[in-house]
Amino acid sequence: MIRGGAAAAAAAGGLAGLGYYLVVSGKATIDTGWGRRIRPLGPFGVQIAAPAATVFDVIAAPYLGRTPRAMAGKLQVLQRGTDMVLAGHYTPVHHGRLTAATLETVTFDRPHTIGFRLVRGPVPYLTEEFTLAQDDGTTRLDYSGELGTDFGIAGQWWADRVAAAWEAAVRSSLNGIRAEAERRTRT
Repeated sequence: MIRGGAAAAAAAGGLAGLGYYLVVSGKATIDTGWGRRIRPLGPFGVQIAAPAATVFDVIAAPYLGRTPRAMAGKLQVLQRGTDMVLAGHYTPVHHGRLTAATLETVTFDRPHTIGFRLVRGPVPYLTEEFTLAQDDGTTRLDYSGELGTDFGIAGQWWADRVAAAWEAAVRSSLNGIRAEAERRTRT
């Protein structure tokens, strides 16, 4: 038989695990504004041997057009407009045992910028911007953003964990964008 202290510790651990799952999966966003801290994301970028219009099209196509089947598990566009969409993004975390889910607005200013603003996700505040600058047939694609968490130092600890995974996902996306844009330019 489990004694009172051990039962309370087990219950607290279970609640903490449930809370973690709800926040990471995007099922619960905690947004109190109390002790909010903002940290930068990036900046970093890639040089792409393709025109800015091609790079922009590679990024925008799954949002503004039909989402490819290959991206069905990663992206769900809920509402499309001509220069803005509401989209759900799904990213495997913890070696695929859990999926981080976000709901974001995505804005398009052809061919210069694509912006993301978090509506719901594992943190209460997030903005991102991809900027494209063409020079002599190549494009510099740069990424920067801000991530905000609540609850002071505890939130800062969480922000550092989320930011590391977030930036890794963006770096992977940049490599994929570069490969596809350069492939389209060669053909």
